[in-house]
Amino acid sequence: MMYYDKTNHNDAAHYARLLQILGAADFPDTIESSFDFIRIASLGIDARAIVNIQDYFGFTRDRTASLMQVSEPTIYRWVRDEKKLDQRHSMQVIELVNLLLYGIEVIGSKEHFTKWLGLPNMALGGMEPVQLLELPGGIEKVRQLLGRIEYGVFS
Repeated sequence: MMYYDKTNHNDAAHYARLLQILGAADFPDTIESSFDFIRIASLGIDARAIVNIQDYFGFTRDRTASLMQVSEPTIYRWVRDEKKLDQRHSMQVIELVNLLLYGIEVIGSKEHFTKWLGLPNMALGGMEPVQLLELPGGIEKVRQLLGRIEYGVFS
């Protein structure tokens, strides 16, 4: 489940950035809460959102496919065929972008955050945060680590 702490962040600005990356044309004009994204995911989002993630965050095609847990040719076919992603993949894309934007907010810049994603982290047993994003439950583990960093807990 996507989580965003309203007490410490500007949700409207965060959601606007999220929609921009995902491709706002597929979404309603206003997003009032994270629950709106669940409804949107049930309708399916355009596969082009995966390419938008790759472009915005500077991920390689291989890394993007790994994050989505599908093959590069599968992503290529989805985009070529202008496919709407199923609910599971739609929610996975939304949660991933939500986490990545949160990470930028916590770390301070997109460049520093994408670098941080690729560095071994002792709080993660020496794993790189990006490696966890490819595993079930990994998005939540990275989100928890970012939360600890945000609140100044030694991590």
